[in-house]
Amino acid sequence: MTQKKELKASNGYIMLFVFLLLFFGSIISFAMTTNPWFIAGIIVALFILPGLILVNPNESRVLLLFGDYKGTVKQNGLFWVNPFYTKKKISLRARNFDSERLKVNDKLGNPVMISTILVWRVLDTYKASFDVNDFENFVVVQTDAAVRKLASLYPYDNFADEGLDEDITLRSSVNEVSDALEKELEERLEIAGIEVLEARIGYLAYANEIASAMLKRQQATAIVAARHKIVQGAVGMVEMALHELSAKELVDLDAERRAAMVSNLMVVLCGDKDATPVVNAGTLNH
Repeated sequence: MTQKKELKASNGYIMLFVFLLLFFGSIISFAMTTNPWFIAGIIVALFILPGLILVNPNESRVLLLFGDYKGTVKQNGLFWVNPFYTKKKISLRARNFDSERLKVNDKLGNPVMISTILVWRVLDTYKASFDVNDFENFVVVQTDAAVRKLASLYPYDNFADEGLDEDITLRSSVNEVSDALEKELEERLEIAGIEVLEARIGYLAYANEIASAMLKRQQATAIVAARHKIVQGAVGMVEMALHELSAKELVDLDAERRAAMVSNLMVVLCGDKDATPVVNAGTLNH
């Protein structure tokens, strides 16, 4: 449970005026009269000075009195508090954290390099100050742990041709993976009073030792898919050609000639290089 409480501090401008009046007034009076009581005025003024605190926008001051938490000042401006208070400054501004590239294993055991970009800020100053030792280091360590866990839950890519068809992958399911990462980080950082504003995968790639092999595999998959599409189109074009020839009765082909024509058309349509035509000066009939 949080014990955070906001403290309303005294107006600092009034106490600053009192300090200046008491300090310089006592110095001038002592110089004129040499009365030792004015030295006490200087000491009191110096006692007032440490109580002045300046709080900038989106900053806070956590106040302790001999180890006892007294509250947090979040209002902007110049304030005065008990001079014996220990004052700890904590920024409430949004911060970016770009994690290091980690080598982890995905769901299929493939080593991948992954990093994340986290946007966060302190929401509960009490938890950030007293529930963890160092909340900034806590964010770094827990982010690395969350990224390692996330990478082990999903494969890098789909391998449908090997019967490994996943709905969510690290490479293609950017929104789903980012939402899962953000939820995981919220659960881990809540203990430190940290609010997660955004979490995204910043870098993702296969590790160097398998990157070349995986690239060849992706290229082979792309080539097979392209060939499959070419063959489908070629079969449709051959079918259309035979149908048009028969419908217009341009030539009468027996089964052997039809098979030869189909073979030639498939070679021309599916080949990587331009076909070299052969002129037939004979006749189709024996």
